[in-house]
Amino acid sequence: MKTYLSLVKKEFHHILRDKRTMLILFGIPVALMLLFGFVITNEIKTIGIAVLDQSNDYTTNQIVDRLESSCYFVVKQRISNYGQLESVFKSGAAKLAIVFEQQFDYNLQRNRKANVQIIADASDANFANLSVSYATAVIRGYINDKNVQKSGMLQIVPEVRMAYNPELKGVYFFVPGIMALILMLISALMTSVSIVREKEYGSMDVLLVSPVRPVEILLGKVTPYILLSFINAFVIVVLGWSVFGLPVAGSLFLLFFECFLFISLALSLGILISTIADSQMVAMFVSAVGLMLPTILLSGFIFPIENMPLILQWFCNIMPPKYFIIILKHIMLMGNGLKEVWKETLILLSMNLFFILLAIKKFKIRR
Repeated sequence: MKTYLSLVKKEFHHILRDKRTMLILFGIPVALMLLFGFVITNEIKTIGIAVLDQSNDYTTNQIVDRLESSCYFVVKQRISNYGQLESVFKSGAAKLAIVFEQQFDYNLQRNRKANVQIIADASDANFANLSVSYATAVIRGYINDKNVQKSGMLQIVPEVRMAYNPELKGVYFFVPGIMALILMLISALMTSVSIVREKEYGSMDVLLVSPVRPVEILLGKVTPYILLSFINAFVIVVLGWSVFGLPVAGSLFLLFFECFLFISLALSLGILISTIADSQMVAMFVSAVGLMLPTILLSGFIFPIENMPLILQWFCNIMPPKYFIIILKHIMLMGNGLKEVWKETLILLSMNLFFILLAIKKFKIRR
């Protein structure tokens, strides 16, 4: 234990003396948090929807067919009551719900006016806003066609409600992605650079021939970055709450447990990178290309996975940040517990164990 604490203390001294490292650790997270809140936009298609048709008449069926034929929407589930809406959204089966009132066609023909409610999962504000706009445009297009065919003006009044994010704040969308990006940056990139720096200076050879076990060396190197990663996760959550008004609807304990899983996975990836890199520049390049870019591009952080070519969607399924972002949205925005995110948690846990064991094995035999 004394040896381990000495290694941890030594690593903290290295970090605190390096101004560039301190800037990366604490400057970049705040800058990205503030920057991404104002510049992220995307485009969507093939949106999963749920339909609650309380009328089930000719007109409502035509509207649903029009929505599906638009190539923007796919009916994932038909529900029979409002009570099922919450479970549909929490399960992720649909991002949008279309609710037709009773006697929809009768009201439209007799009163020249009928109501349809559009309910969106606004945990992703940009996605919700665009999907509602698309649905509204399709419905208006349908009624415009009807008005051309018949005398008199018919009117359908869409009623829109945003679930989980009624004000459509962009912070609800980018905070989970920022957390995944920052934790990957600190845990993987900084860990790999730190270990490679020891190899460049020759101090790693001294450690390896000492009585200190390789596992103790690794723990001493990565412990500071575990603590710093948790600090950054906490800072991001506090910034989201204090600056942008982002709530944490779910359990804080579960949230930080999931953060620990992702941090330990990223640390093991950083150790793996250190076994193949001979210089800090190579370690940074491999981390950026192999970890940071996939986190940004292939995790669903910025670009919807459904819009990507099929082969890229397969790659997305092996990216840990994808599952971490899903978990964060469920816990922070929807208030879900382990019951709703157990699959993603199990995937992260399995990846975690695999990469930790592989990293320890590779580290032992790298010389």
